[in-house]
Amino acid sequence: MIIQSIELQNYRNYPQLSLKFHSGINIFYGDNAQGKTNILEAVYLCGTNKSHKGSKDREIIAFGQDEAHIKMYTEKNGVENRIDMHLKKGKSKGIAINGVPIHKVSELFGMVNIVFFSPEDLQIIKNGPSQRRKFIDLELCQLDKLYMYHLVNYNRSLLQRNQLLKQTGSDILSVMEIWEEQLAAFGEQLIQRREAFVEQLNPMLTKIHRTLTGGREQLTMAYEPDTQAQQLRQALCSNRDREWRQKTTLSGPHRDDIRFMINGIDIRTFGSQGQQRTAALSLKLAEIELVKQQVKEPPVLLLDDVLSELDSNRQTYLLDSMNGIQTMITCTGLDDFVNHRFHMDNVFHVVQGTVTKEN
Repeated sequence: MIIQSIELQNYRNYPQLSLKFHSGINIFYGDNAQGKTNILEAVYLCGTNKSHKGSKDREIIAFGQDEAHIKMYTEKNGVENRIDMHLKKGKSKGIAINGVPIHKVSELFGMVNIVFFSPEDLQIIKNGPSQRRKFIDLELCQLDKLYMYHLVNYNRSLLQRNQLLKQTGSDILSVMEIWEEQLAAFGEQLIQRREAFVEQLNPMLTKIHRTLTGGREQLTMAYEPDTQAQQLRQALCSNRDREWRQKTTLSGPHRDDIRFMINGIDIRTFGSQGQQRTAALSLKLAEIELVKQQVKEPPVLLLDDVLSELDSNRQTYLLDSMNGIQTMITCTGLDDFVNHRFHMDNVFHVVQGTVTKEN
């Protein structure tokens, strides 16, 4: 799968921008705060309906404007598609595929599979559980529309139950039981799918990490559900009094985590910074392999200034892994690529929101 081109209007610091991408390596270089990351963000947003930064639509629209537009052309399995996204202040965004408006975000997922890798992702191992849950959810939503359906409905049920926990009244319990039943049903599906995801990803992760460390380290990951799937209904019921006091739901997949072990040591807490960063790199590379395996095509890889955070050996491994994958890279200079004699198909220089193609 590839992204053929993208057009932006009133998107952050781009009043108008039209770019055609190569199916190989596309590099955007320039000083910091020039707009390089904004291009990658627009690609990711158009493919997943989310900013990798967590930005709200109103923050993305150019200053002084009321709306922004993205138009992206993609190709997957030989089929071309156009994705149109209309961002409006104070309103929900509008999305159309090939000119036909969609009513569910799930219709967008799977149009193009994207793996985004930024310096912040290098902290995923040592950051809190929410970041690791986000990693699982974003990947599974791209690979499995049913998972996204369960996730959306689980979050909706969780919100409703938490609101009920803040209320009092004799009729609350009967309503609570209705939302608990939905919460348990959707939560069980999330837990089971996450278990399968980790089981599929684990051997790929171990193999990649072993290569990165010259065989010195054995990295494994393990899913840590807050509550086992078959016990979720009972946990919601038995914890109800405590949750009423704390006004929040204390059991369920919204509290899950992933454990990363190197040679039997939990590196979330006891790993060195180097081990944590190498494990994060292995995790992203394993994500690419999983997409290849399940979709039968490589994903589009977005690298946001991540090479500067890696040593020479890890840079080389990451660059070698891009073979056959459409990649978009942001960086401040081209020295790393020249030193590695790395082939660059498209090179764009970005200066204050102006993008100039150099080859």
